[in-house]
Amino acid sequence: MTAVESRPAGVVLTPSPGGHRPFGARVKAFVALTKPRIIELLLITTVPVMFLAAQSVPDMWLVFVTCVGGYLSAGGANALNMYIDRDIDAMMDRTSQRPLVTGMVSPREGLVFGLALAVISTLWFGLLVNWLSAALALGALLFYVVVYTMILKRRTSQNIVWGGIAGCMPVFIGWSAVTNSLSWAAVILFLVMFFWTPPHYWPLSMKVREDYARVGVPMLPVVASNRVVARQIVLYSWVMVAVSLLLTPLGYTGWFYTSVALVAGGWWLWEAHGLQSRAKSGATGAKLKEMRLFHWSITYVSLLFVAVAVDPFLR
Repeated sequence: MTAVESRPAGVVLTPSPGGHRPFGARVKAFVALTKPRIIELLLITTVPVMFLAAQSVPDMWLVFVTCVGGYLSAGGANALNMYIDRDIDAMMDRTSQRPLVTGMVSPREGLVFGLALAVISTLWFGLLVNWLSAALALGALLFYVVVYTMILKRRTSQNIVWGGIAGCMPVFIGWSAVTNSLSWAAVILFLVMFFWTPPHYWPLSMKVREDYARVGVPMLPVVASNRVVARQIVLYSWVMVAVSLLLTPLGYTGWFYTSVALVAGGWWLWEAHGLQSRAKSGATGAKLKEMRLFHWSITYVSLLFVAVAVDPFLR
């Protein structure tokens, strides 16, 4: 049997003065501040772009230091995001166990940790990769922390649309790490991720809309009906798939990438229109099945970027 602690959202568990905070649990808490699962997705978009930029296998040391730098930079951004959002995190069921809410990490520790990662990651990129990549990584961090978390998130239903730009930057970072420049191929993949982010995140927001409503964060599903949200998801999905197909006519990819983009994109559109149909029919709760598209969206981007990496070897 396992004992599961029960407490209402909004109650912050703060260790008693001099309270016991096990070293192992503290280490896990600091790792949790970096949101490792989200960073996995960022690296999925970084490494394949390096293969495309090199048109072969890139230098593996460069791939390693780029991934480490990307983890440090995104981890710093995520830690600072949790520091800023610790008030609403304590009130949301989905985030009520985050380290700054439970008290396993103090707010000051979280702030110092995030700032330290920001500085270290920028120097890491500049000294071991190149300063263009360092600037792009720092820009992504500042955009996520300042523009999204501090300005947009609590003020507009379009928060994730523009805030998602930070999550698109690994494409530029991966390309610039190899070439110390940017190209139209990188711009196209950046736009794929830009149009992917809203229809990826809005289904999750539909699932946890009560959490966001409770804390006054105007995610689109909070301020609009399921039918409106689903229509927006379909629109962004069509644009995303169309943009993903631009790489081949511009000469950056061949038949393999195109085939994967068509099949994966076609399945995405099937799921997006399915969600729209269920929303139009008035389905709610489990019958809406909004998380089907959310889970598929992660598979889609993984398949697409694996195709980006493999395609140069099949041309």
